[in-house]
Amino acid sequence: MKNIGYNILKYWIKYSLYGYFGTIRINGKEKVPKNKPVLFLSNHQNALLDVLLIGVDCNRKPWFLTRSDVFKRPWLKRFFDYLQMIPIYRIRDGRSSLKNNDLVFKKCAELLRNKEAILMFPEANHNLKRRVRPLSKGFTRILFGTLDTYPQLDIQLVPVGLNYKDAEGFPDRVGINFGAPIAVKDLYNKDDVHYSTKRVKIAVADSLKKLTTHIEDEENYEHIISRLDAAGTDFLKPDLVNKKLAQMNFHNRVQESRPKPNIMGLFFKFVFTLLNLPVVLLWRFGLKPKVWEPEFTGTLRFGYALLTSGIYCAVVFGTLALLYSSAIGLYAIVCLLAFNLAYVKLA
Repeated sequence: MKNIGYNILKYWIKYSLYGYFGTIRINGKEKVPKNKPVLFLSNHQNALLDVLLIGVDCNRKPWFLTRSDVFKRPWLKRFFDYLQMIPIYRIRDGRSSLKNNDLVFKKCAELLRNKEAILMFPEANHNLKRRVRPLSKGFTRILFGTLDTYPQLDIQLVPVGLNYKDAEGFPDRVGINFGAPIAVKDLYNKDDVHYSTKRVKIAVADSLKKLTTHIEDEENYEHIISRLDAAGTDFLKPDLVNKKLAQMNFHNRVQESRPKPNIMGLFFKFVFTLLNLPVVLLWRFGLKPKVWEPEFTGTLRFGYALLTSGIYCAVVFGTLALLYSSAIGLYAIVCLLAFNLAYVKLA
């Protein structure tokens, strides 16, 4: 029964994501091992959307290591348990809470022993910048602790690169790139944990830097991004973006002209706004200003759309059915949904 409920929720979220994003481009999913313990390691830009996008489209049923502060409310804890989310404790949660991670690491070891899959974000924080940040060593503690207990276990690390066109904007597009698996036991020397940690972190970081856009130059980051945007860069193709980064001379402060506004695009945006005016106004002036971190904008917008789209359609249908007829109400809803989907996919 639990699996049925989980699968219903999974596919509801999956198809909602495909309706929310103009494009979800997935590459390399066939590389994910199906009968081995797997640790997915992804860059982290877009809060919970990162988790959802990988979780519903990775060929596995992963467990998720999640910051512990979201488990504070009992009803949320039960819901997150149902979604196979495991709290991980950080220094900001209080030094005394860090001892709870020992139990978390043991649970992860048992999951890997049973050939389960786990998803982690080794940067240990999220940020919208298009770069791979330094990796924490927390994930290596889980790996090495597991191998110390089960030395014959063939744990596979699968790097995942997430690439958003505009993580704060709407409609958005995203590319998900799965990298070649990395066998942990080939990099682990029990007698030299420090060097092993360094080797694993370098292997994962190097792979992530190929699977997503990586701008190494932090000092000139904004200038580099503006040059890439002006050139109409497709950030869903990180291999081409990184090649362009290597070829372009960003120290030459050339002012590149931005593409001219798309008049038709602006017109359809106006129509979309008009057709969905109550929902758009509530988001723009009521909820969006209260988003506490820009990295949560996409996640909260997706959740808001998930919650309000059905309600708004029901209100429109009920109003038109009351004023005219059920047939007119149904026709209006079909047209509204068709236009919204077309706008998202073509914008």
